[in-house]
Amino acid sequence: MKLTADQLYKKLVEEYKIIGEKGVIKFTLKDLTIIVKAKDTVGNLIQEWLTAWLEKNSIDFKLTPNTQDFPDINLDLDDTSKGLIEVKSFDYDKAANFDVANFMAYRRSIIEFPHRLDSDYLIFGYRMRNGTIEIVDVWLKKVWEITGPSADWNLKCQVKQGDLVNIRPIKWYNNSKTKFKPFNSVLEFLTAFQENQYKYGKTRHQKETALFLDKIKKGYKLSTGKTLN
Repeated sequence: MKLTADQLYKKLVEEYKIIGEKGVIKFTLKDLTIIVKAKDTVGNLIQEWLTAWLEKNSIDFKLTPNTQDFPDINLDLDDTSKGLIEVKSFDYDKAANFDVANFMAYRRSIIEFPHRLDSDYLIFGYRMRNGTIEIVDVWLKKVWEITGPSADWNLKCQVKQGDLVNIRPIKWYNNSKTKFKPFNSVLEFLTAFQENQYKYGKTRHQKETALFLDKIKKGYKLSTGKTLN
């Protein structure tokens, strides 16, 4: 069954009604089974569960061969430039702190494959209590709908020892009282991305930085037939 990202989201949330459902993670070694209470395994296991759910429902998909590559899932087996989904999850009781993408790797990725800007992020917000995991909410968002500025950067990023490492989300949900809001468009996101490159010492004087926005616009138009706005 071939589905778009929107159709997949509706099937998972509206038809399957995943929000509010609960589960546990069990580990068995010989004759002893335990319920796993550590949260650091949850994200990977939700992604594995989603893969099994896609298979059970006979939904067309393929996984990215290298788990470090972007994005995770392709729903369109005929066109590798469409149906791209990145799966993320986070503890709903805390701020969303997952990595949207590595900053430099994402730059290389969208320069080479501008259509990846259209990728959807399927995000699971969960709550864990004594080993029981509850799916609190699920979102389907574009990259510019979950990112925004921070106090120090036009595009919020994780910084380690002065290096831009990963693009980080801002609070796109229940954010009426938050100072920083998500971007309004892909172009606004890309403009902020370029401004980060000008502020970042390692990319400030690179030719790729000066040409970044124009190159992305032209590449996106050629690969999708659409104009970035």
